[in-house]
This record gives sequence, C-alpha cells and structure tokens, in this order.
Amino acid sequence: MASDTGTTAPDTAGTPDGADNAGGGPAAPGRPATKTVRDMMLSMAVIMAGVLVLFLVQPFENPGGRAVPTVDFQVEANTAARAAPYRLLVPEPLPEGWRPTSARYDRDGEYGATWRLNLTDEDEQYAALAQADGPAEPFVAWLTEEARATGESRTVGSREWAVHAGDKYHALVSLAGPGSPDAPVTVLTGTVSPDRLAELAAALVPHRPPAA
Repeated sequence: MASDTGTTAPDTAGTPDGADNAGGGPAAPGRPATKTVRDMMLSMAVIMAGVLVLFLVQPFENPGGRAVPTVDFQVEANTAARAAPYRLLVPEPLPEGWRPTSARYDRDGEYGATWRLNLTDEDEQYAALAQADGPAEPFVAWLTEEARATGESRTVGSREWAVHAGDKYHALVSLAGPGSPDAPVTVLTGTVSPDRLAELAAALVPHRPPAA
C-alpha cells in the first residue's frame, strides 16, 4: 500500500503554459495594464500639446477656411513707382474696412508693365486695382472675367470711369488720354458694387516713393 506523505504535486494550472514565476513571488495583477493606460495618457497629452501649438501659430482664416493675410504694400509700391513707365496709383489712405492682401509689379507681363494691388473688405469681399500699358481691351476682359461695359460712366476726382458689369465681377475702367502721365488703362474690379469701387477710386493718388 502506498504511503501518504502529506505532500501534493504543485498546481501549475494558474500559470500560463504551466510556467513557474522565476521572480520568486507572485506577479502583481494589474501592473501591466496600469502602465499601458499611463503610457496612453502621456501620448495623448503630447499629441494635444502639438495640436495646440499648431492652432496658435496658424494665420487667421475666414469662415471659408482660406487664409487671408494682410500685407504692407508700401515696399512693393516704392519699387514699382520707380520702375513703371507711368504714374503709379494707390489708394491712400485706404477707405475704412479695406485692407491689402497682396501687391505685385510685373515689368514684362502679358499685358505690358502691370501693377496690381489686391484688397479685401470687412465682409471678405474682393477688389483689385490694376494698371497696365498694353492693349486695354484684352487686359480688361481678362481682369474682369469678361465683364461688359454698361454704357454708364462716372466721374470720380479728375478721372472718368466706364462702368462694367459681369456675372462674377463689376469694374470701373479709366483710359488715359494722349500725353497723360497715367497708365493707358486703370481698372478697379471686384465682387463689390460699383459704388464700393467708386470709394476706392476716390482714394487713388499718385504714389511717391521716398528719396533713395
């Protein structure tokens, strides 16, 4: 008869694959899970901090999601006034609510020497001032996206402006006479009404850059 020694075989059912705990003590249940949650929280904190930084450094965007910067056009206007073969015009001071968004002078543009100043108002409506010394008709058609002359004209200051209307843009167009120091064609165009464009026309003055 087999004797009973009072000992039993070790129970390995609670250990995965029956493996012993080589560390000499029971594994602390929950420690790996706690560490994983802590790591996830730290990762999320890092990500949120990065998102916050990106948000703070982004430029202002209008409700449509497009960045609309404000620029100082004086430097570009100074360069253009010295280079242009005509008297450069700028709206100074800008009528209330308007701000410049870009300015460029192209000495050898498709329509000749071209000066362009883009503007936006408090309602994010667009307008542009443009001058060129090339053929007027194709320049106006391109700039206004085929806006058509209405037969109406307006006198603003010392200039006569022909009113154009189109599906997308309205425009005021002024043609310089022979011997005039102004550009052969000056255009104010945009998504605003001719009345708002006339406000910009009234603010136009010859730009005089500072002495070099």
